[in-house]
Amino acid sequence: MLPLRAVLFDMFDTLMLIERDHEFYEPAVQRMYRYLCKRGVDVSYEQFVAAYNAERTQLYEKADLNLEEPHFNVRISGTLKRLGYSYPTTSSVVSETTCEFYEEFMKYVRIDPDAESVLKVLHENYRLGIVSNFAIPECVYKLLRISGIDHLFEVVVVSGSINKRKPSPEIFQSALQMLGVSATETVFVGDTIDADIEGAKTAGMQAVYIERRVQKETEICPDQIIKSLAELPEVLKRCQKNTK
Repeated sequence: MLPLRAVLFDMFDTLMLIERDHEFYEPAVQRMYRYLCKRGVDVSYEQFVAAYNAERTQLYEKADLNLEEPHFNVRISGTLKRLGYSYPTTSSVVSETTCEFYEEFMKYVRIDPDAESVLKVLHENYRLGIVSNFAIPECVYKLLRISGIDHLFEVVVVSGSINKRKPSPEIFQSALQMLGVSATETVFVGDTIDADIEGAKTAGMQAVYIERRVQKETEICPDQIIKSLAELPEVLKRCQKNTK
């Protein structure tokens, strides 16, 4: 029996909970628009939203074909181009607009009440990491830092930093390689069946599903199911018995 050496976590709605049914989006878009107006972008809010939505849709129609995740800066640069402004993804205007979006988003995010205590317990016996689907890696890093749990993770792989997102095996394999562990020595914990559970199992890991909301019907079965993070230490003991 191989020892269970590592536990990887999804970020949002697993460790960090997004409150108020994702109501952050409209205020975050409005905040980006106000910032751009200060930087000399002279269009109506309606024009900005139309360009932003069109760019996002086109971007993900292409990205979805290969489970890619372009950094949020790509979206902003493309939106501005549609409005007649030329700013590369590396420009301060683009990066600061992205910052405006995630600063508003973070107001709607809180750490799961059991996360810190559970992670500290697990940290004594396992190597910990995060594999997150999010187009703004900087936001993930900042949330971990301000929540005081960043030091508990050896690796943090965010889709927007490598242009691959779950359920692509590549994003999971990236984390495993960085940790120096095999898939059979690792358990993944997440809240979505398609991205988290299917992706982790395809990559060769055991998968623990945390129930947060109703999921669409699927034939994919997690190895274990929990209703709260507090159950995880005991569940991992059962996962240990399943390692080969």
